[in-house]
Amino acid sequence: MSDRTGIFAGDDPFAIARAWLAEAETTEPNDPNAIALSTVDASGMPNARMVLLKEIELGGAGGGAFVFYTNYTSAKGREIEAAGKAAFVMHWKSLRRQIRVRGLVSREEGAQADAYYSSRSLQSRLGAWASHQSQPLASRATLMAEVAKVTITQGPMPKRPPFWGGFRIQPLEIEFWADGAFRLHDRFRWTRATPGGAWEILRLNP
Repeated sequence: MSDRTGIFAGDDPFAIARAWLAEAETTEPNDPNAIALSTVDASGMPNARMVLLKEIELGGAGGGAFVFYTNYTSAKGREIEAAGKAAFVMHWKSLRRQIRVRGLVSREEGAQADAYYSSRSLQSRLGAWASHQSQPLASRATLMAEVAKVTITQGPMPKRPPFWGGFRIQPLEIEFWADGAFRLHDRFRWTRATPGGAWEILRLNP
């Protein structure tokens, strides 16, 4: 598009997202990679929560994707697997920008997930084993007792739990938003019919 220049320039929306995140890493005081992830339950009731985005995969044959990690048996994990779809918004107050994403979701439970799990602190790895995420918990003491138990059973080099891994969101829609004077914001929406398909780009009214 003729007026898609500056911070919106480029042919790969994942490269734009990476550039915005890299800039936010120098300006945001905490967790610049935080996203508000939205899912729906079996009745269609929506859910939202903050998670940390761990990778933005560039476009190409695979079509590009956004990757985060969680417990597959958690509420979000169950809802994602049932629907096969999810959405998120990434907002940076310091930059006055945001990215909205909607797309299809699949598991990342291979070598990439193993590598990320191994990069976490020992306490975080043991915590992934100990927490029955989203399930009722009698007390914090109960949780800490479970941590102590898995510390003994899993040892100093715990492997990635089979119920814990990544989710890869392959977007069918990405919207970039940047604050403008007098609320005349800049918005560009990228859409495609299938992952890996050709993008259509539209400027939207603020």
